[in-house]
Amino acid sequence: MQFSAVLFDFDGVLVDTEWAIYEAWHRTFLANGHPLPLETYTQCIGSDFDTWSPKIHLEELTGRSFDWHQLDEDRQVEIRRDLEQAGPMPGVVALLEKLNAQGIPLAVVSSSSHHWVDGWLEKLRLMPYFRHVVCRGDAPRIKPAPDLWLEAIKRLGLPANECLAIEDSLNGVKSAKAAGLNVWAVPNRTTACLDFSMADNVVPSLEGL
Repeated sequence: MQFSAVLFDFDGVLVDTEWAIYEAWHRTFLANGHPLPLETYTQCIGSDFDTWSPKIHLEELTGRSFDWHQLDEDRQVEIRRDLEQAGPMPGVVALLEKLNAQGIPLAVVSSSSHHWVDGWLEKLRLMPYFRHVVCRGDAPRIKPAPDLWLEAIKRLGLPANECLAIEDSLNGVKSAKAAGLNVWAVPNRTTACLDFSMADNVVPSLEGL
């Protein structure tokens, strides 16, 4: 199959950030007497807490209110600590180099903030590979709405059906399909429990593509 452009989700596709985020949330739940199964937590992956909120869920489980401002700050410290030595996901750099060599335009499309995504792309020296980075705030709605993908293909100047989206979350797959893109799902250890049957293809890793 040939595509005119490839659009990558960020978290869980280019960098394995999602596991550290999940682990931090799981520790919060365990500290308050409840587990947080992956099958439950994955409802918000690729989107935000408007889709499903671990904060509301924990308050419902415990019947308590929490100082989320402090807990959020503590959790961010844990996440950054756990990701201190993180690098690109397996196969990412080789794939980006191959696509760049073929002259295929690339973009990042993420529900996360520019501060988060751009910071990682710069840190890992991945930014030069991408013509566009589209994040939260660049379009009216984030995933699972199609808006971010539509903004990206608008910037690329290409029709959606000529573009490939690479995603690791069900919210991401749904949003890219709604935008009319071809979608390949690349599950990781956080999202491997999800049903990706609506994707056009499911691949175990970016290695070897």
